[in-house]
Amino acid sequence: MIDLAIIGGGPAGLTAGLYATRGGIKNVVLFEKGMPGGQITGSSEIENYPGVKEIVSGMDFMQPWQEQCFRFGLRHEMSEVTRVSKNGDVFTISLAGGKSEQAKAVIFCAGGSPKKANLKGEEEFWGRGISTCATCDGFFYKDQEVVVLGGGDTALEEAVYLSRICSKVHLVHRRNEFRAAPTTIEHVKHNDKIRLVTPAVVEEIKGDSSGVTSVLVKHTDSNQLEDIAVNGIFIFVGYDVNTATLKQENGSMLCECDEWGSIKVDLQMKTNVPGLFAAGDVRTQASKQVVCAAGDGATAALQAIAYLEHK
Repeated sequence: MIDLAIIGGGPAGLTAGLYATRGGIKNVVLFEKGMPGGQITGSSEIENYPGVKEIVSGMDFMQPWQEQCFRFGLRHEMSEVTRVSKNGDVFTISLAGGKSEQAKAVIFCAGGSPKKANLKGEEEFWGRGISTCATCDGFFYKDQEVVVLGGGDTALEEAVYLSRICSKVHLVHRRNEFRAAPTTIEHVKHNDKIRLVTPAVVEEIKGDSSGVTSVLVKHTDSNQLEDIAVNGIFIFVGYDVNTATLKQENGSMLCECDEWGSIKVDLQMKTNVPGLFAAGDVRTQASKQVVCAAGDGATAALQAIAYLEHK
């Protein structure tokens, strides 16, 4: 039987594996169907991780993490997890192909991914002027104009954040009303650097070999087209968390989740199920930053060690 199973091989999962193995847990298995590294491996540039002064690609950034974690005995099972369930004190990790493993404790950090808007030009310029993280990429557009697409809390909060860096933020939303907290909406409406482009939709993201050059917007109340000259567009139309594997045969979730499927945890990354911990982007209120996911993973591992010791 596995002592600790870690589901997901991003920054949270790898850090959890590092802390768990160095903390004395003998049999720690990381379940990740591909090579570990997570969503951040798709990033072209990382320059805001503390202690790493070079600007590196996500792939190069995560390579040392793998080497370091596996050095201390973390075992990688390259399999797709189809379900995580619990019977008594034992967790069952069901894998594609019918195989299963049992574990005494589980750290769930399968992550998630921002939803795409399915716009013309989105695939072509993804990562070359299209971003889903203002904290990650806002600095690249210092004193420039950008477009923000979305009408929820995240879109408005990120528009406010970008207004502190950029010269102007064009906030595009298909309705006149926003789906955000009233205080956030008021903050946006009274921000001189944010221009509300509503009701409107993005028709196309244009660019060339250097990346995005403009965003074509249609004002739906007049059908008038506007070509906004920008080098960056930030898309916030939702986030999908990878918690489907926690769904049980009876349709319920293994642990308590919010309405969007994110896992509810306390400050120690504990779920409401003993022995089950969650870390990184899959948990509620996650900052969706590598350094925060790593911190989550370390916390979850330390709590898992304490849980197993008491068992």
